[in-house]
Amino acid sequence: MNVTTEQLFTEARTQNGYLPEPLPDSQLHALYDLLKWGPTAANCSPARFIFVRSAEAKARLIACMSPGNQAKVGQAPVTAIIGMDMAFYERLPQLFPHTDARAWFAGKPAVIEATALRNSSLQGAYLMLAARALGLDCGPMSGFDAAQLDAAFWAGSSVKTNFVCTLGHGNPALVMPRSPRLSFDEACQLA
Repeated sequence: MNVTTEQLFTEARTQNGYLPEPLPDSQLHALYDLLKWGPTAANCSPARFIFVRSAEAKARLIACMSPGNQAKVGQAPVTAIIGMDMAFYERLPQLFPHTDARAWFAGKPAVIEATALRNSSLQGAYLMLAARALGLDCGPMSGFDAAQLDAAFWAGSSVKTNFVCTLGHGNPALVMPRSPRLSFDEACQLA
């Protein structure tokens, strides 16, 4: 795989629509098998993913999305729901066997919540970079009813939704002009 910085960053764009090309299971497996290697704190890996693609699941997801995001989700061949497992620390004996890292979190809801949000967000970013590395386009979004989405997709689990991201082969005709970015001096400090 020969991936360029253009493919990952400077030429990649947030998608607003997709070409009608399905993504096979093998591509979703390859996507996860790549993103799972991104680092998280104490290898906690709290992200959980649902790849929504069936008509029935899309209808449930669209009902949870804000009006401005419904068409994007409807058109995408796949939408990933990136969740955060609030019981991630129960897997730490498996994922971080060097020490009793579970004790760092058990009974500490504020620490659990902050760690789950921060690290599942990292894993969601790894999902987008892995998708771009594999030649896919993506459209991350946060316009949804979280409680409704949690009830529709994570009911009965310890997982809560962080954000969603459409995946597929983007339609270049629907990409908006690139928005500006902050300069180094506007966003950074050297200390």
